[in-house]
Amino acid sequence: MTITESGVETTPPPSPAQSTESTPSTQSTKRSAGNAFQALMLRLHFYAGVFVAPFILIAAVTGALYAVAPTLETFTDRGLLHTDSTGPAKPLSEQIAAGVQVEPTLPLSAVAPAQNAGDTTRIIFSDPSLGASERRAVFIDPVTAKPVGDSVIYGSSGALPTRTWIDQLHRDLHLGDFGRYYSEIAASWLWLIALAGLVLWYRRVRARRERRSAGWLLRPDRSKPRARTMNWHAAVGVWIIPVLLLLSATGMTWSKYAGENVTKLREEMSWTTPAVNAKLPGSMGPAMPAGGEHAGHGSGQPAAAPAADAPKMVDTVYGVARANGLEGPLEIGIPAKEGKAFVAQELRRPGVYTRDSIAVEGNTGNVTDILRYSDWPLMAKLTNWGIQFHMGLLFGLLNQLLLLAIMIGLITVIARGYLMWWRRRPTKDAKFAAGKAPRRGALRQTPIAIVLPLAAGAVVVGWFAPMIGYPLLGFLIADVLVGLYARRRTAA
Repeated sequence: MTITESGVETTPPPSPAQSTESTPSTQSTKRSAGNAFQALMLRLHFYAGVFVAPFILIAAVTGALYAVAPTLETFTDRGLLHTDSTGPAKPLSEQIAAGVQVEPTLPLSAVAPAQNAGDTTRIIFSDPSLGASERRAVFIDPVTAKPVGDSVIYGSSGALPTRTWIDQLHRDLHLGDFGRYYSEIAASWLWLIALAGLVLWYRRVRARRERRSAGWLLRPDRSKPRARTMNWHAAVGVWIIPVLLLLSATGMTWSKYAGENVTKLREEMSWTTPAVNAKLPGSMGPAMPAGGEHAGHGSGQPAAAPAADAPKMVDTVYGVARANGLEGPLEIGIPAKEGKAFVAQELRRPGVYTRDSIAVEGNTGNVTDILRYSDWPLMAKLTNWGIQFHMGLLFGLLNQLLLLAIMIGLITVIARGYLMWWRRRPTKDAKFAAGKAPRRGALRQTPIAIVLPLAAGAVVVGWFAPMIGYPLLGFLIADVLVGLYARRRTAA
């Protein structure tokens, strides 16, 4: 089997030795099915690449910036995150008091104590004037208990404005819900285009190489200068495809439509992230979502956390959390109403792999519930790690550099793809002409045993991820109309 420069496979006649091993009809059927399947994948890869790649390209460019945002934040907001003071830290109650003086009208929401020497403590307030997932934080020098500044923070990782701006750029291009369509299309189609390309490259390598080593998939064939662009396009795509699949999967969990279906699936399969139970024993009202099998360890009567007493209670809760093995960076939530415990939870930070949490009664320091990361369901752990990897937080700077390299590689793959399309254009006419699409009729030539599973899979995937289903339906309708127009024109 050989491949022409246009990328279409041709099959040489079987040798006498081959014809004695199996019947010609069997070989012909297998070759026909394989060629039809490859032609179908080539057409899907081509059209999806031409029309969807701009969305993926934007996601790659903004994703490259998003990958290094955590490190960039440490430089742009160093004055808020770090201090040069040395010495023992003041009690959290004093630090909270200093923060409350800066924002006396806002309700205290949480405290994130300084984790390492030179870090600042965050005194966090609820601010109704801010957007969803946004809170206001006053940054305190833990050594002097003096404010060094305040800022809006965003999300579970407490992103500051610089990282938040990059985050929103990558998520929706600062266009709100309308802009989220772009990112959902990119995340939904990325894995499909990548897998279709992998099938094409695998069949090409298998056809052209006598050696069947999988290592040839990773090597661009430089023996054919005219096909060098395609070979590099494919080889680099194979290098980066494992990470692309992970980024596509985690990106879809954040999307609007596919994300809702992912959430429902996780709920049905009991893969949701558990939460510690913050309800105090003996209090009235429904309990918070159970965080594990350790509820009810504490004792005592339910008690509220008056605003005046909350700072002193935070000192107690912080000590209890550390004594129970919560060693990572913490955020201690202040109960907003009676019957609720203080909840201390490990935060998403670079190099932090676990997210243990504990519920503590502020008055007595009794532990009412504790949830270890080791007790999370496996899929909840994998989801947490995947999200942290996507955010560039799982392995710290190494994670961010890897994502940056992957995004640069993806940009080169897309650029080479468009270059191949441009080179396939007719050059005899002076007017502008687009590159030729792969030959038509692949679907008609594909055996029904292949078409039916593919069609069923397309329906399921299109329902689960509508940003795949709607564009794919549009491609099919447009392709049929173009084919009918061409047929009528030829007949005329």
